[in-house]
Amino acid sequence: MRPYVSLPRSFGDALWRGTRCLCPRCGEAKLFRKWLKPHDNCPACALDISGQRADDFPAYVSIFVTGHLLAPVLILLAGDYALSTAAVLAITLPLAVIFMLVTLQPAKGAVIALQWWHGMHGFRQERASEAAGTEEMP
Repeated sequence: MRPYVSLPRSFGDALWRGTRCLCPRCGEAKLFRKWLKPHDNCPACALDISGQRADDFPAYVSIFVTGHLLAPVLILLAGDYALSTAAVLAITLPLAVIFMLVTLQPAKGAVIALQWWHGMHGFRQERASEAAGTEEMP
């Protein structure tokens, strides 16, 4: 464990760290110990992640992204290729499941980063500007 942590400079940096399934505070350790189960504490900076409350929001984000990715595919398949309903479903349902599974973990990481950045659910709000890019660990 390092004595100093390089905090993200902006909300976008923290969100990008979470989306890559890394700790939003240090950006070094993996955020999840299982597919959707985050570590209780970050292995690198000891950030307490156990208080996060992502609930259903990552699923809503995944549904939103999947719907927007599949809309052009549905329009293309139904309009240009004039496929039957069964053929369109046979193509789009597996794609929808794959997109949901691929986007769910990054969405949860982003939600945890959002909560950390704004100091929600027991997270302490920290900013890089407070200590010129480094923050002493508690």
